[in-house]
Amino acid sequence: MSIHTPSTADGWHGIIPSPHFPAEKGRYHLYIGLFCPFAHRVNFIRHLKGLTDIIDISIVKPYPKGDENGWPGWRFPASDNEYPGATTDRLFGEDYMHKIYFRADPEYKGRYSVPLLWDKKSGTVVCNESAELLRWLPTAFNSLIPANLASIDLYPEHLRAQIDAITPWMQSDVNAGVYKAGFASTQEEYDKNVIPVFGALNKLERIIARNGGPFILGNVMTELDIRLYATLIRFDTVYVQHFKCNLGTVRHDYPVLNNWLKGMFWDVEAARVSTNFKHIKENYTKSHYGINPKAITPMGPFPDVEEGVERDWSKLTIGGVKHPAVLEYEKKNIPSL
Repeated sequence: MSIHTPSTADGWHGIIPSPHFPAEKGRYHLYIGLFCPFAHRVNFIRHLKGLTDIIDISIVKPYPKGDENGWPGWRFPASDNEYPGATTDRLFGEDYMHKIYFRADPEYKGRYSVPLLWDKKSGTVVCNESAELLRWLPTAFNSLIPANLASIDLYPEHLRAQIDAITPWMQSDVNAGVYKAGFASTQEEYDKNVIPVFGALNKLERIIARNGGPFILGNVMTELDIRLYATLIRFDTVYVQHFKCNLGTVRHDYPVLNNWLKGMFWDVEAARVSTNFKHIKENYTKSHYGINPKAITPMGPFPDVEEGVERDWSKLTIGGVKHPAVLEYEKKNIPSL
């Protein structure tokens, strides 16, 4: 019997460790797609905290997703050799992600999304909400990992006020903002939604410059860096052309953000090993028929991430997009810290 059967779109919101879900090696199985920025956050943490031997994993193919309503949804390859980087369902051998959801609740009415964390012992989902996983997964297994990994704290007490202040507008205007622009169905909707993306990027450019890097809030990596990385690593590669977020590019218009991104990719192993550009590019370009009906995947940009991290942050020129509407949005809608 499942511990929690929502029968709605609400999903599952369990926490590890808790009485229902204790911290145990090998008990939990993670379902992700390497293309999805929200699943990327969780996989990033899995690598950063040394949980790859504690939580095993299955990875869906990046396409096809299904019809305009997303049915039948993400699919597992028939073998681990069918699509590089994707795996079979290593837990149940199912062919579709929706069947994992129905195992937990045959009446489930929500989306068949990734990430999803499954509890093998109780036979149900622990959590399928990426923001919640991002918050508690970094400490969930600290009792089982070496002290140097357990000491990595992505929500440190002395930075929580800043993290909590930045998170809402970063999520709305950047992490979700690219989708609001990309899936706009009218010119007016697109024009409205693309502006906040760059207003927020302008603000982040200045925040990182002020704090002197290498991370958003200075010399400590926090969950903000993981939130932003999962979006910006896709920005020039996908969002500029596919989602029409082309008022600027990270590598051309944002020297500070670009340096931050290069540092995350080249200096943080968990960031680099959790990033798969083939999955990212082919997911967006081959599963959104309304946006890209011929499913042609662009070759560029090249390289995927530039090399050469500037260690002296004072040498960087603060950039940004100077479009009048962007500057106005930034001034009026993004709070100062």
